Order: sequence, then C-alpha cells, then structure tokens
Amino acid sequence: MDSELIEAGLRLLAATLAGGIIGAERAYNGRAAGFRTHILVCVASALLMLLMQHQWLAVPAEQLATIRVDPTRMAQGIMTGIGFLGAGVILHDRQAVRGLTTAASIWVTSAIGIILGSGFYMIGLMAGALALGTLSLFRWVESHIPSRHYARLVVKAPLEIADLDGRLRELMKDKGLKMGRYAFIASRSREYQELQTTISTFNPRKFSTLQKMLLEQDYLLSFRLLPGDV
Repeated sequence: MDSELIEAGLRLLAATLAGGIIGAERAYNGRAAGFRTHILVCVASALLMLLMQHQWLAVPAEQLATIRVDPTRMAQGIMTGIGFLGAGVILHDRQAVRGLTTAASIWVTSAIGIILGSGFYMIGLMAGALALGTLSLFRWVESHIPSRHYARLVVKAPLEIADLDGRLRELMKDKGLKMGRYAFIASRSREYQELQTTISTFNPRKFSTLQKMLLEQDYLLSFRLLPGDV
C-alpha cells in the first residue's frame, strides 16, 4: 500500500478518535451535538487539510507550478463554516442562553481536525487532552467559582401606591439581592403602575425566597419573576 495513503488513513483515524472522545463527553451530558457530530466535524476538517496538502494529485504539474499554496487559507475557510454549525447549537430559551460550551467544543474539535489533518499528531493529542479536560475536569472548578445569577422582575401595583421602586429596593436589600436599573410604566385608564427591573445575587436560592416575599405584599397586583441570563 502506498505510504501516503497509509499516512492519510492514520490522520483520519486520529481525527475520528479525537472527535469521538470529545463528542462522547458532550453526549454523556445530554447535548444535541454529541458523539457523531464531533467525529464528523473533526474528520471533515482533517479531510479538507489532506485535500490541500495533496492537491498536486488532481492538478497537472504544469499548472501546479503557477499556484502558490497557502495552508492557512483552507483552515480559515473551515473555521468560517464551523461558525455556522456552532451557531446552530446555541439556543435562547426564555431568559437563558444555552449551547455556548457545545459550540466552543465544535470549534476546538474542528481546529484539532485541522492540526491532525496537517500531520501534527502530538500537538493534536495535547489539544484533545486539554479540550477533554476543560469540558470534564474543569466542570467541577467552574461549579465552585462564585457567579452572579440574574432574574427579570416585573411587578404591577395600583396607581395610589407611592415609591414603588423604593419599597422594592428595601425588600431586595433585606434579602441580599441587588436591584439594577428599572423601567417604569403607568396607565391612568387601567389604574395601575408597572415596574420592570433586573435583580442579581450570588445565591440563586434567594429567588425562591423573594417569590414567597412578593406573594405576601398586599400592595402588588401581580408579578413575574424570570430567572436566567439577562
């Protein structure tokens, strides 16, 4: 068997393994872009880099002599295409944004495929190990990093209730919640006032406590509390 064919097969096999390992982690955590998706992304990237390196097989020698080969052009094209695939796994669900980590994993899997397709096995191996470690081991680290959580709060009260924003700020302050800027709407025909704001805390359990406290406030007609990234 031709040595170049063997080398190409080894690169594609390495891309399959690298994509499969990263994809298995995503599949284990129930992500839509999982095992097969990451394998296909990695193999496709490696395949296109192989095409760039072996284009002399498809182009006559006299024409190839006039062509300037730039390996980075193919890599740039691959990464641009992967951007659309990554955007497809990012979902905006109500107030939360999901899929950013999976989109990033697809992006790095493509880069690993480019490296393996170019024949840099050790670099691809190290990059794969770092990507897998970031997705799995660093999950524990991330869970222990203090992070501010946000929620959208919309309250309605009768027009005669004075200083609605002040009352809410005192309520938030007592429970360690931070109230940001707010928008105020009043309707004389419907005789109510509405306040919309963003609140934040380092302890998301406080949102449940706030919900119970808001239910106890007789001056409120209604409220909506929507936790998530805002």
